[in-house]
Amino acid sequence: MAFSLLRRGPSNFERAADGSMTLIEHLRELRTRLFRASLGILIGFIVGFAMSNWVMDIMDNPYCALPQSKDPVSGKCMLLQLGPADVLLLQLRISLWLGLIVAGPIWLYQLWAFIAPGLHRHERRYAYAFAAIAAPLFAAGGFLAFFVVHTGLEFLLNIGPENIQTTLEVSRYFGFVTNLILIFGVAFEFPLIILMLNLVGLASAKRLLSWWRVAIFAFFAFSAIATPTPDPFGMTALALCLCVLYFAAVGVAFVNDRRKRRRQETFAGLDDDEASPLEYDADAVEAGEPLEAVAPVPAPLPIERRFDETT
Repeated sequence: MAFSLLRRGPSNFERAADGSMTLIEHLRELRTRLFRASLGILIGFIVGFAMSNWVMDIMDNPYCALPQSKDPVSGKCMLLQLGPADVLLLQLRISLWLGLIVAGPIWLYQLWAFIAPGLHRHERRYAYAFAAIAAPLFAAGGFLAFFVVHTGLEFLLNIGPENIQTTLEVSRYFGFVTNLILIFGVAFEFPLIILMLNLVGLASAKRLLSWWRVAIFAFFAFSAIATPTPDPFGMTALALCLCVLYFAAVGVAFVNDRRKRRRQETFAGLDDDEASPLEYDADAVEAGEPLEAVAPVPAPLPIERRFDETT
């Protein structure tokens, strides 16, 4: 009795993986996953709202470190607010971004738990590796963007004459910083695209390496467009980082191609009609027991058809 109480039926993951869940059950599971993900984002939004002032102080450090940001009378760092609700809306927007980051493990797990049963084991293994690499790459791109903002603002605010006082508008400044962080973070995910092309067999490592001239030109062209300042420092820093990541991804592709070749070496030299080197001694096939006579199938009975008033 105690053993029967401890036994559990198959989980939703197992039932979805073997195809035993109905469409209604899939929709119910999707509803549950969306509710849990939304609840996690809501909790993260509340935490992000409590942290928003601290994060805004960090984000305005590149501007407040410059002498042009100081008020001539009070000496404090000043940002211009044009509308009465600009700061509140900005704080809510930053809180939403922070909520997505803080609740990332929750909603990513809910998304993964819904789509993982439809994947093979090796596909799930690749997804784990890609997720483990994507987060540090995005964080590295964000840190580089924050550093480029500091040097870029110093160049832009010092390029004008000394008799001009510059005061940045608060929404435009924080929008500028967040957009640059997103652009740099997404750009740092480029090596994952290269690895994906190699893993699915669309491009070998040698072919990827043969594109290095085009890749370097594309990296510098993208960096010139993405960086906000005309100085060569930010553009060169982003382009060099992308080049390093590109060649690192090509190196991983070479390792993957070498592993594929080792796996195929055993049967590479065999013709279609040649026996494999596997040692297998099959037993002799013996005759089976004779079957008894099977009774004939009787004729089916006539079907009684009844019709209602409508038909």
